[in-house]
Amino acid sequence: MKKFGFIIFLFLAKNTFAQDSTYTRNIINTLTSKEFWGRGYTKDGMKKSADYLDAAYQKIGLLPMGLGYKQTFNFPVNTFPGKMMVAVNGQKLIPGKDFIVNNESPSVKQKTDLTEIDSLNYQASPSLKILLKDKLTWSVATEVGDITTIQLNKKNIKAIPKEINVDIENKFIPNFEAANVCGLVKGTKFPDSILIITAHYDHLGGMGADTYFPGANDNAAGVATLLSLAKYYAANPQPYSIGFICFAGEEAGLLGSRFFVENPLIPLNKIKFLINLDLVGTGEAGITVVNASVYPKAFALLNAINNQNHYISKINSRGKAANSDHYFFTEKGVPAFFIYTQGGTSAYHDVFDKPETLPLTEYKDLFKLIVGFNQKLME
Repeated sequence: MKKFGFIIFLFLAKNTFAQDSTYTRNIINTLTSKEFWGRGYTKDGMKKSADYLDAAYQKIGLLPMGLGYKQTFNFPVNTFPGKMMVAVNGQKLIPGKDFIVNNESPSVKQKTDLTEIDSLNYQASPSLKILLKDKLTWSVATEVGDITTIQLNKKNIKAIPKEINVDIENKFIPNFEAANVCGLVKGTKFPDSILIITAHYDHLGGMGADTYFPGANDNAAGVATLLSLAKYYAANPQPYSIGFICFAGEEAGLLGSRFFVENPLIPLNKIKFLINLDLVGTGEAGITVVNASVYPKAFALLNAINNQNHYISKINSRGKAANSDHYFFTEKGVPAFFIYTQGGTSAYHDVFDKPETLPLTEYKDLFKLIVGFNQKLME
């Protein structure tokens, strides 16, 4: 009977993958669009994203975990809503491509000569530092520092920096409101046993009034895969309940997942396993599973399914790591894997993480692997 059930699952899955691939790509294109402004802290980017996911959950037919789909929380954040002007040696630079401002920087307006500390470090004034970098990588800060640091793309600076003109505006928000978006498909036989799929939907937002970070691989791809899985499970309810959580605040320090674990909408001891999806838009070089060595039996099961069906070229094992939203669940005793893909685009925390360069190489195979893994967990 179990074998027959698995054959039915394979038939149903096969007939939804082609449709879901298009659905997934459309979600990525939407979440990375200018309207959502990097799913961050200016121009209502994160709020618009949460509203979009709320509507998607409703359309799919998920049940809310709480009174609604949203679980709101607050945290401080440093933002850059307006002026973002940097000129070196009299030439204006392009935000995101030629320079970034470190995320904890305060506002600054200066025109001054540069003093060379070494070939990569320059001092403009006690409150303004300049660094030359091979790659510009941005992040999110929850506090404001005393010094403004500007990173210049070394490849785009043709002459030794002698003079700099800077006009940068920051705005610190002490109580930024964000929301996790949480829903589930109720189990048909054992509704109190729950399998969870998670992905963070927030990204870095915008740097100034004209530059935003699309975040295609990080983590529109994870959210799109989660929604595709939600759509599949809503159409094919399972013996266990299947929950879906899109977290906010991951880029600011795993804040959304930490809040959920401290204020759970479902009993954590009812979660039989959790799979967190982050950076899953490639796959040429396989996938890596964080917590593989923590849960060797589950990892062996995942490998057995993959070996039988030849889904992913290589599954790499990694130990415990506090590098995504699975972490606080594991700390509370919830079995969890964090899966990310490898190979393909090297864009990460920069303006080049765009949908048009995201191959989704292993989307379909990863989808099948997750569904097959969950199937086995419920037997």
